[in-house]
Amino acid sequence: MLYWLQQLQVKRWRHRQTNPETTSNTADDFLPTLKSPLGLVGEAAASASMPWTPLANMSIKHPLIEIQNSVHSLRKRTSQDLSQSMFYSDTMPWTHREPKGTSSAASSSSGTPTKTPPPPLPLACPADQASSSCSRASPSPMEMWSGGAKTRSSSTMPLLRRNMTSTSSDRTSRLQQEKEMLMEEVKAQKELVWILHKALEAAQLEKRTCAEFLAEQDEQERLELLRHRERQAANLRGRLEDAKMEAETLRRSLADRDAQVGELQDNIRRLTEKNNAKQQVIVKLSDQVTSSLSDARQSSSSSAQALDPQSFKQLQQKIENLKDDIEAYKIQNKFLNSEIYQLTKLWRKSSEQEKSLMVKCAYLEAGNCQMESRYLGVLRKLQETKSLDPGQREAVQKMVEDALRGELNGVIELSSDTNHDKYGFKIIPDYEVEDMKLLAKIQALEIRSHNLLHQEGVEHPLLNRWAQYLAGRSDDDLCASPELKVLLRGGVPREYRQRVWRWVVRARTKTIRESHPQRYEQLCEKSRTSPHSVSRQIQLDLHRTLTTNQLFSSPSSPAIQQLRRILLAFSWQNPAIGYCQGLNRLAAIALLVLQSEEDAFWCLVAVVETIMPQDYYTKNLVASQADQRVLKDFLLEKLPRLSAHFEGHNIDVSLITFNWFLVVFVESLPSDILLPVWDAFLYEGTKVIFRYALALFKYKEDDILKIHDGVEIYQYLRFFTKTISDSRKLMSIAFNDMNPFPGRLLRNRRAQHLERLQGELCELEEQQKEFVVENTERKDKELDMTASEDDD
Repeated sequence: MLYWLQQLQVKRWRHRQTNPETTSNTADDFLPTLKSPLGLVGEAAASASMPWTPLANMSIKHPLIEIQNSVHSLRKRTSQDLSQSMFYSDTMPWTHREPKGTSSAASSSSGTPTKTPPPPLPLACPADQASSSCSRASPSPMEMWSGGAKTRSSSTMPLLRRNMTSTSSDRTSRLQQEKEMLMEEVKAQKELVWILHKALEAAQLEKRTCAEFLAEQDEQERLELLRHRERQAANLRGRLEDAKMEAETLRRSLADRDAQVGELQDNIRRLTEKNNAKQQVIVKLSDQVTSSLSDARQSSSSSAQALDPQSFKQLQQKIENLKDDIEAYKIQNKFLNSEIYQLTKLWRKSSEQEKSLMVKCAYLEAGNCQMESRYLGVLRKLQETKSLDPGQREAVQKMVEDALRGELNGVIELSSDTNHDKYGFKIIPDYEVEDMKLLAKIQALEIRSHNLLHQEGVEHPLLNRWAQYLAGRSDDDLCASPELKVLLRGGVPREYRQRVWRWVVRARTKTIRESHPQRYEQLCEKSRTSPHSVSRQIQLDLHRTLTTNQLFSSPSSPAIQQLRRILLAFSWQNPAIGYCQGLNRLAAIALLVLQSEEDAFWCLVAVVETIMPQDYYTKNLVASQADQRVLKDFLLEKLPRLSAHFEGHNIDVSLITFNWFLVVFVESLPSDILLPVWDAFLYEGTKVIFRYALALFKYKEDDILKIHDGVEIYQYLRFFTKTISDSRKLMSIAFNDMNPFPGRLLRNRRAQHLERLQGELCELEEQQKEFVVENTERKDKELDMTASEDDD
């Protein structure tokens, strides 16, 4: 082997020396010439004993050190028979197998598809020896193989003579062992050749890299080349790691698949065993049934033979009677089924008739309400007419008193509703003035008529939409979306309002609730131990909260005590505000709907601290005043005729609308309109208040334009919101007719007016300070003058 490698090196050197293109780089060659042993060529040189010397082209780099160690081990393993050659071992039929892992290792290290190393070609003799000596000394591959065979045969002849008496089986086993040893040796030799081939390729690649590096003139270019090689090496290492990770992943997946296959095989085995057991049971049962049937036939035949003719006739008669009974029951069953069917048809028909009658009754009741409302409206107009003589005026007054004394006995009592709605609000509010009482009755009739006509067509579809949206959702699954926004603008049914409000409140106060989970209990305890300075004002306002609601009508009502604890806890929650008139109404509405003291407290926190602008409920109410100026701007843009009408009669709408904004229409709108407004307000914010404020003016614009007296306009604006009965129409005006209504425009207008208002307040404070100083100086001077006059 060493001889053939030496000849390969010498031949390459001769080629490079005779080639003019490579003579300039001979000094850079990494395969210097090795001198062959003198007088030894061919088989003699290969079989001669000589100290092993490392190849001159071996580098100390990592791959070649491994090759050197492999050559050492293989030389020791093959020292028994160095004369055997491996270069033409491919002719043996049992040497076509490759070493395990050869192709995979080559492909993983180079990153490219590998081929089986080709058998080495016969190498020429050195050029300085004669051709005759070359032909004489260099044996052909076949001669080398035949010589080795002769040597082996000569060495084994005495052994064959000595073992002539042994059995043929022993000879066969020995030959088989020798064959296996030869195959292992050939395999080792092929592995060595492949390793050397790879080492040669690596050395050539290293040589080309070094040549490129030395060919570069500039140091920067050399460094760039080194960096490029480093990047290539890093890329190859990364690809190797990826390949290893992928292989590991594939091994895991294969193990999982094997486990699944094992489980499936176990299941198949168990199912097969179960199926076999069931088949055995079926066979046994079939045998038992067959035997029982045969026994029954035999017993029946034997019993028939044993019975006398008289008994046999009695049995036959009994069987006939039973058959007649069965037929009779069948006929009776058919008759009963037909009766049930007819009764079901009658019941359905009567149910449909009852439903149609109820609808008809509702329409008649609505018509009656409308007629009575018109009648009361005519009486109100006649009452306001000044051209009537005293007799007519007295008759009209008597008719009004009769109408007020009747208390809608023919209308309200036709249904099961009481004088209060589902949340405890009075349907007919109380007014001290007689004309206000008449107006309240007209309003109740209109609302009743509207509900009777539209409840069936509106409530049920809305309820179905909310049921479909909330089906299968928990409170945590609800999230902000355009679909939820549209549903909230249409209003939440009473069945789902508590759940939806609780989700909105918790979403708006999530941060503070998570940081202080026991906040409300702590605040309640603090309010009990150390009373707040605003507790007296809270106690005074408790009995003025929602006076038209039956839950807050009694001083000893539990709702009053819950409201007191909520307001005291909030006074410690937000010391900058403490308490402001109007917070009691906000907390009361939250308590009515949420029906939980703690949830109502957090609803109040959400409204005051997250929904409403800052400084909305402080002492100077700066943000509230700024919103009134913003409303006037929107009124001028959206309703120019009405704005001009107010300007012409010097009407300041903020005197009416300030309370709307401060308490979000509480006690200004009927409950069936107020709560849908709050549904959208809690989700969208203060923009909803502006929409509904403009919608209220739009709803009654024609009626307001007919009034041309400033005092009457103020009186009308005080109560006109409670005369609105069509909540769907109001909602359509707020969210359709008032568009576009961008939130950015609202924020910009609010910031502008807030800045102006703060400047005006600063000027007012300066003027007050100057006035106080001037007033003090003037009083001092007057005192001096008085003292001087007394002296005189």
